[in-house]
Amino acid sequence: MRILLVNKFHYLKGGSETYYFELAKLLKEHGHEVAFFAMQNDKNIKTDCKEYFVPNIDLNSNNKLKALDIIYSKTNKEKMIEAINDFKPDLIHVNNFQRQLSSSIITVAKQKNIPIVFTAHDVQAICPNITMLDNDTNICEKCLNGKYVNCIRKKCIKNSKLKSVLGALEGYYYRINKIYTKKISSIITPSNFLKEKLVQDGIPEQKITVIHNFIDTNKYNVENKSITNLEQKDKIEQNKSISDEENILNKEETLEQYGKLNKGYALYFGRLAKEKGILNLIDAFSKTKIGTLHIAGEGPEKEKILKFIKEQKLEDRVKLMGLLKQEEMKEQIKNCKFVVVPSIWYENCPYSIIEALIMSKPVVASKIGGIPELVKNNENGFTYEYDDIDTLKKIMEKLFKDEEIVKKLGENASKQARMEYSKQAYYDKIIEIYENILK
Repeated sequence: MRILLVNKFHYLKGGSETYYFELAKLLKEHGHEVAFFAMQNDKNIKTDCKEYFVPNIDLNSNNKLKALDIIYSKTNKEKMIEAINDFKPDLIHVNNFQRQLSSSIITVAKQKNIPIVFTAHDVQAICPNITMLDNDTNICEKCLNGKYVNCIRKKCIKNSKLKSVLGALEGYYYRINKIYTKKISSIITPSNFLKEKLVQDGIPEQKITVIHNFIDTNKYNVENKSITNLEQKDKIEQNKSISDEENILNKEETLEQYGKLNKGYALYFGRLAKEKGILNLIDAFSKTKIGTLHIAGEGPEKEKILKFIKEQKLEDRVKLMGLLKQEEMKEQIKNCKFVVVPSIWYENCPYSIIEALIMSKPVVASKIGGIPELVKNNENGFTYEYDDIDTLKKIMEKLFKDEEIVKKLGENASKQARMEYSKQAYYDKIIEIYENILK
């Protein structure tokens, strides 16, 4: 089978790009021929497949005429025609395409009778702002069922009237031209939650299939080096002649020693952005008495985080790691005690959770979007209401103190994840979708 994979970015920027490259690898392993269609960028990853690139579109440009290209780009349409004529795909699998690649690439594929599969990685089909959050970072569903005028009223896109108008126009254009309901053959959602939202927005249920994201488990066959037993605490007790665990953990002079022995840090990795709940996390952590927190990533909230750390005198307990390479990130996960995913927006199927579970790490996560489908309370981690900072604090304290629960949750996490998110299981499901639409 010849499959043209489409995504606006052709470098590792987020979950969509991880999926895009991993899916290509998976399909090639099973003998399929793959080509790529994306935007030109200096960061693009060179592959051994055919690649078709359109000019990079800067959404921050003030060129009002060029801005209309985000709705329908003739340049991108011509490039898609070239790709179809040259590669002759049996089907096109589209990922994040809205805005930069525009609806023109969908329209031309439909005109040439090539089936289109679309993996919806976020809620952009519903919300022009992509996040379903208002400017005060509250959950907002006012644009459901095509009520995009709310995006303009509230200036949801970067607090800009122009960008919000363009986003709303794009939404109306897609709805009027039935991009999701008619022109796309099949939609994959990585969570039941997103499927329910798309159905609520008017997309036929039978068009949507739920398949959670997958991961190459072979890349994560690493020894779990985190200490999840009581041996190290026994050593501390012998050295300090203290029998009560609570006394040890609350004593300033033993906290550093305890942390070094069992590498007992909580880990957050991802974008430092409001919707990711990073400010809630450090607020909750500042109220704990034990443990340390590592934060890996960059983003617009970094300065606020640094200011908060300084004001709360947390310099010795919170470590900002910055952006890490893939192997460095694996080391951070491998050596942490648990991972925290404190999102306050509708997450879909975060790779950060799957990676943590595969590596036997309990996950503490907010109960929002598709997250509860991955994190099962008291089975492979703990969930809490997304704005409940006090409960988040209590869960972290519990995991810092209780080695046995960390061990139990971690063992469950790895067993479940290796069964549910394997690439072979994913391939079996997606090839069935491909074959059905080709019939």
